[in-house]
Amino acid sequence: MFDALADRLDSAWKQLRGQNKISESNVQEALREVRRALLEADVNLQVVKDFVAEVQTKALGAEVISGVNPSQQFIKIVYDELMAVMGETNVPLANAATAPTVVLMAGLQGTGKTTATAKLALHLRKLDRTTLLVATDVYRPAAIDQLITLGKQINVPVFELGKDADPVEIARQGVAKAKADGIDTVIIDTAGRLQIDQTMMSELAQVKAAVQPHEVLLVVDAMTGQEAANLTRTFHEQIGITGAILTKMDGDTRGGAALSVRRISGQPIKFIGVGEKVEALQPFYPDRMASRILGMGDVLTLVEKAQEEVDLSQAEELQEKILTAKFDFTDFLKQTRLMKNMGSLAGIVKLIPGMGNKISEEQLQQGESQMKRVEAMINSMTLEERRNPDLLSSSPSRRKRIASGAGYKLDDVSKLVSDFQKMRTMMQQMGQGNFPGMGGGMGGLGDLFGGGAPAMGGGRNAPPPGWRGHQTPVSSKKKKKDKKKKGFGSL
Repeated sequence: MFDALADRLDSAWKQLRGQNKISESNVQEALREVRRALLEADVNLQVVKDFVAEVQTKALGAEVISGVNPSQQFIKIVYDELMAVMGETNVPLANAATAPTVVLMAGLQGTGKTTATAKLALHLRKLDRTTLLVATDVYRPAAIDQLITLGKQINVPVFELGKDADPVEIARQGVAKAKADGIDTVIIDTAGRLQIDQTMMSELAQVKAAVQPHEVLLVVDAMTGQEAANLTRTFHEQIGITGAILTKMDGDTRGGAALSVRRISGQPIKFIGVGEKVEALQPFYPDRMASRILGMGDVLTLVEKAQEEVDLSQAEELQEKILTAKFDFTDFLKQTRLMKNMGSLAGIVKLIPGMGNKISEEQLQQGESQMKRVEAMINSMTLEERRNPDLLSSSPSRRKRIASGAGYKLDDVSKLVSDFQKMRTMMQQMGQGNFPGMGGGMGGLGDLFGGGAPAMGGGRNAPPPGWRGHQTPVSSKKKKKDKKKKGFGSL
């Protein structure tokens, strides 16, 4: 996601490096690169024109800031404009004063609308809001069955009247049932078409009139590029949307839809789908997305992912083990599986500032492969060997047995044991306030995940030195403090 856009924008910054100030002559080449970057990312043409014009006006009128070079200043201007285009702040889902809150889902077939409906229900359940799903798509084969299956998976009830009922009546009765049962939120999954037609729009308008929803969310496939803008405009003009959900943001999307939807409709993107799993839905934060687009990572989302997966009592216990050098292979296996639950290695790395484009796709694939190798070797160990890694250091016969069981060579197991011992020593020293070997290899830690894990700082996409415009607001300091207090440092 956004890799090509980030690369192009990086070329724009280069046009201003070594310059003393931003001028009309030197900013034109940088703006040309920005324009190319946005067009190649499938951003709507009118949005591109407006964006570039705004950046040019602000860049030429910008006051020179002491200690900040022109390229850094230009990045700050582009960052601010990206936020302005995408909405500046997160807009949460409506929560009506009188229950139930009614959410109407709209969109074309193939955008992931039914799955997004279930994802939204699970998201609300995590916020302690009870939800009822209503199946009104009586046209697409197995659409009702799909929603029922997803509802069982997330333990959320589904209201349906079968394929022969009128969708408007299904929606009306679904809302009535939610009121009777004291349910907080009703999410209505409506029918889609392969393309916009008047029949679909008319039915949507009738359902909307019947249930008077507090939210009308348009589900947009982020891979549709410029077409996303036209789709958004049509739905907003004919139905009136209050927000959007962008799906398939984890795929090979160029990101244009994220920059087009709000500017075209004036309505915010409220959520993004970042995977096929029902848990893979995130609230949309324009500031975080702008940081990702500029290759600056997204620490808050990374912390939130960790908070969802980590048991605090286990984290504190693990932290104590690290400090006393009692961290063992069982603990390591738990942490590896926790990382898997947070998403792919590539997805996690791109949330770390300065790391987005510093590690190649090949290195990431090597890391994923090495994690599988390590897990296979640990699974071939006895419980005693996992709990006491020193047994393996002193016993070649044990290492040979593990290698045979896992299908690898003796040297592979010996290297795993050696790297693990180095990592354990390094983590103990770090826990005591010492930071040894934090260069390219990161001690034994980088070797465990494919070797040569790059240093965490620097890189062509690292935040510019001396500039703080893109960083997390002050309120994040409390999160960092809480994270340390609760033991997230053990991750």
